[in-house]
Amino acid sequence: MDLTEKTLKETTIFDGRIIRVHVDDIELPNGKPAIREIVEHPGGVCVAALTDRNTMTFVRQYRYPYHKVLLELPAGKLEKGEDPLTAGLRELEEECGLQAETVRSLGCVYPTVAYCSEIIYLFLATGLTKTHQHFDEDEFLETVELTLDEAVEMVMRNEITDSKTVAMVLKIARLKETGAL
Repeated sequence: MDLTEKTLKETTIFDGRIIRVHVDDIELPNGKPAIREIVEHPGGVCVAALTDRNTMTFVRQYRYPYHKVLLELPAGKLEKGEDPLTAGLRELEEECGLQAETVRSLGCVYPTVAYCSEIIYLFLATGLTKTHQHFDEDEFLETVELTLDEAVEMVMRNEITDSKTVAMVLKIARLKETGAL
């Protein structure tokens, strides 16, 4: 069965600094019309910095849409045309003051598949060297170091709820458990 939906018309509703919102008239696989509301996002990166002691550096950051502070792994938005690995290394140093000797891709996640085009590229950083943090002018955060086991428990208790961080913590725990890391 062909599940593809065909775009017939795209109407931009908002074109901002980070996102673009459009409403599309589409044709469903059965030939019937429908409407899709889409948020276009340039994508992002998330980096888990894992030490030899099995600790990871997280950031506590206020997230305005939820009006609360969340605990997350370091992450950031991709600039137009930017290489995800380059962005990940930049974010790791900016937010945590860390550089990595080795970086391994752990794939990507699609955080909001129903209406947003964002893709977040996941990286595991090891062989860490401390440098210094340098936040963007509108960025305010604190770093927190947790063991991998503590992070897994916090995910399971719903204390870490950010989707990219949940995915990374559980992927890394599974890789460690199976000896693939």
